[in-house]
Amino acid sequence: MVLPILGLILLSSGIAFGAPASPAATPIFHASQIRSVSDPIVHYYLQTDPNDSTKPVLGPEDGAEYYTIYSDGTMQSANTSAWVNIAPLNSTTSSYKPLVLGQTSNSSAWGLEGDTVETIETSQWGRQLNFVACSLQSNGSSSSSDYWEVWLQEGSDEPTGRNCTNYQTLHFPFIELCLAQSSTATVYEDPGTGITFDTWPVPSSSTQGGMTFGLTLPSDALTTDATEFIGYLQCSSTNSTSAGWCGISLGGSMVNNLLLMAYPYNGTILTSFRFAGGYVMPDLYTGNATLTQISSTITDTDYTLIFRCQNCFSWNQTGTTGAVSTSKGNLVLAWAQAIASPTNPSCPNNVSLVQHDAQDIWVATLDSNAANSSYDDWAALATKTVTGDCGGGGGSSTPTPVPVPSGSVFDYIVVGGGAGGIPIADKLSESGKSVLLIEKGPPSSGRWGGTMKPDWLDGTNLTRFDVPGLCNQIWHDSDGIACTDTDQMEGCVLGGGTAVNAGLWWKPYSLDWDYNFPTGWQSADMQSATDRVFSRIPGTDHPSTDGQLYLQQGFDIISSGLAASGWQSITVNDQPELKNHTYGHTEYMFSHGERGGPMATYLETASARSNFQLWMNTTVKRVTRTGGHVTGVEVEAYLDGGYEGTVNLTSVTGRVILSAGTFGTAKILMRSGIGPTDQLQIVQSSTDGPTMISNTSWIDLPVGYNLDDHVNTDTVITHPDVVFYDFYAAYTDPNETDAANYLNSRTGILTQAAPNIGPMFWDEIEGADGIVRQLQWTSRVEGSDGTADGNAMTMSQYLGRGATSRGRMTITAGLNTVVSTLPYLQDENDIQAVIQGIVNLQSALENVANLTWTYPPANESVTDFVNDMTVSYTNRRSNHWLGTCKIGTDDGRLNGSAVVDLNTLVYGTDNLFVVDASIFPGMPTTNPSSYVVVVAEHASENILALAAPTAVDHYGQCGGLNWTGSFFCASPYTCTYQTSYYWQVGRPFQCLSWLSSLSLD
Repeated sequence: MVLPILGLILLSSGIAFGAPASPAATPIFHASQIRSVSDPIVHYYLQTDPNDSTKPVLGPEDGAEYYTIYSDGTMQSANTSAWVNIAPLNSTTSSYKPLVLGQTSNSSAWGLEGDTVETIETSQWGRQLNFVACSLQSNGSSSSSDYWEVWLQEGSDEPTGRNCTNYQTLHFPFIELCLAQSSTATVYEDPGTGITFDTWPVPSSSTQGGMTFGLTLPSDALTTDATEFIGYLQCSSTNSTSAGWCGISLGGSMVNNLLLMAYPYNGTILTSFRFAGGYVMPDLYTGNATLTQISSTITDTDYTLIFRCQNCFSWNQTGTTGAVSTSKGNLVLAWAQAIASPTNPSCPNNVSLVQHDAQDIWVATLDSNAANSSYDDWAALATKTVTGDCGGGGGSSTPTPVPVPSGSVFDYIVVGGGAGGIPIADKLSESGKSVLLIEKGPPSSGRWGGTMKPDWLDGTNLTRFDVPGLCNQIWHDSDGIACTDTDQMEGCVLGGGTAVNAGLWWKPYSLDWDYNFPTGWQSADMQSATDRVFSRIPGTDHPSTDGQLYLQQGFDIISSGLAASGWQSITVNDQPELKNHTYGHTEYMFSHGERGGPMATYLETASARSNFQLWMNTTVKRVTRTGGHVTGVEVEAYLDGGYEGTVNLTSVTGRVILSAGTFGTAKILMRSGIGPTDQLQIVQSSTDGPTMISNTSWIDLPVGYNLDDHVNTDTVITHPDVVFYDFYAAYTDPNETDAANYLNSRTGILTQAAPNIGPMFWDEIEGADGIVRQLQWTSRVEGSDGTADGNAMTMSQYLGRGATSRGRMTITAGLNTVVSTLPYLQDENDIQAVIQGIVNLQSALENVANLTWTYPPANESVTDFVNDMTVSYTNRRSNHWLGTCKIGTDDGRLNGSAVVDLNTLVYGTDNLFVVDASIFPGMPTTNPSSYVVVVAEHASENILALAAPTAVDHYGQCGGLNWTGSFFCASPYTCTYQTSYYWQVGRPFQCLSWLSSLSLD
């Protein structure tokens, strides 16, 4: 239906980024991005042409601007303050009218139909919602194919001689989110100081007790960008002694922006500037931001801080920079609040935080009250520096290392103790070779010395990782567990993902090998490895030792609907080939009611051998190499007790296996001079630069490309018979009976993974391109997306095999990895598969009595639901990342897509291998843990069967762009760069000194 503009005013809070055309006009909607939703420009975003400031174009998401539509029909960019106008062409015969940008508005035609941008009925163009977009590359206006010029379409004409797409519609994808919080400031004068603030209150419906942030700026801040502000922060507390913490991001999201956190402690309010390269406990900020307090007040219900924040609108954390502009009239900010108190609270530099309970991002409008002529007088009130009691320690978190033992030499060094590294280390040590397994993180399971656990596990050898029902705790408390060098949630503990995930364990579907993998890695090739893996880790769909499943009401409700609609019930791992309109109970890697998997099997047998060693708390910085021959690895302490120094390989025959995961392995390669040139240049400009291998030895491979993940799309239903179990509460305050049953006999609900997963079900969708796309549905008993826990079930759709969209991982100057290009829904056929899968599910469940759809709601079409849903890793990731070091025969050095060959050997090397999820060419049907273990089993056979490189004699070739032979030189020679295509064995330079003694007489 068409929402009239005046009606929208009643639904929306106002926001303004400058004066609208009419003084009485108000925003009908908070600022948001605008995007297209149809091929060939699916999810291209409206923005200013980089080469022409008067032209709006559709382009990449990283250039997207935010737009406000006002009640007088005008539209304005929040980023540039330019107005979006419609300019009639000189030719009256053309039906398309170009959009242009101006400093004033002359078009009062804009409105919304739902989330769709249109011109309104009473405008001179009438009601129009179709646009035509034409590639700027097609007329020579841009060298990039990423930018498309936009016209309003009144008919069906298209510009001639251009590559155009007609009948495009433009949408506000974040309309539901943007209606949540007002951006219009509320003016507040503090009675104690007389300071006047623009404030943005957060209601108690969004966070317990509510929260308010406010600021005032220097008098010229709306015309000249300010570097500081006076802030007002009021946060909720449950008592006046030490309770809770709150924080503000000065750039919007948590990652790569300056963060300020505050908390009450012993009658004072302590603060700390922080910076996060990923979704982990933020590091101390090392830049020059400073905070001085003006006043602080603590009550039994809240704590309030007024402060001066200098150098807070720009930041630099070891080369990762950012800034905001006050002269644009708005700031994109974020808040977070937690009720639980920080640990180590006496020193703000040393605190550890539990994950926040609530958070949000909003656009804060800076109205005329934001800048004040009294600012300098008010700033003079900031005289108090409150540092807490840090005991002179300075808050350093630098770990204490242990030197690498003298003479440490190994036949194999395996980097990463996860699903790939543990099995292959076991198989290699089985051959009798000396093997070192290096794990970055600490021990997880109690059997390997792990100690992280709730109080009710004291006195046992169990940790939080061993108890299946506690697996979701990582989303509430990830400190010391999640990796700190990536913007994704990854486990940096022994076991990797197999230690922290829900333990789902699926026997591989043959089509996943046959469709995704190259020759030598087809299902027939993988069968013996699969049999070996499942003989050691058979898995179970009834993890409780009494053979019972608990709280199955949710399973019964969904499975009854599927069965009535003709879907087939199966025992999934007994029938792995049935993945279309089938369902069953969840299969786990658990054993005897505890987490099993590689740590309980492969690591046990490896550790029993005298030729195997395991080092933990140790990061591999890079591999050390001469040309294409690796000689060892350089290590650093990740935590106290980790090793520091260089670990050497056995001369000539030694090998390194990288199994550090999709992001970790790619990062090590880049720091070792292996990867795309643009990424190696970033590493060269970082702190690694002075010791990085020479650029003549760089190996240009597409590391980081081909990034893939299951596309997650959540749906939610409710049913009165669903019974919710609070697994989060079970961590600190479990039901006594449930805890006793688990501890005494490994029975009950805590033997099942949180949050009570099942049923699992599968569907296959054939696209218009002829590709069959695989869907896996994971049901769980909890609410999401605005539906509360209780009677709710979330059914998450994973789009896997057959999806063609791919992303990219890159590295920052701070040596953190980021997902720079999302691997989600770039192909219209991928989008249609997601849509059809939900349609199929709704049809299957339509006859289940008392079942209610809440997400999508009954009055929203599936097409609109999917097309309007945000495409971001925050809501679409499944954390099944893979693909950054793709296996294949098309050598990436020669413009191919592969990083490793069919033996998992890195192209351009003779003894460096990759064995983990990063080599996967595409996504399998299910959660990939079992597939990674099978890959490790298979790769071990290939690697052990390979002949060691032989030494190349004097004058022989030992490297080059097309070289596939040995890179190792016979003593005393070295491999010397001649050209990028040819390296030759020659004497070391210093050995030529004899020339100087020759007589020319």
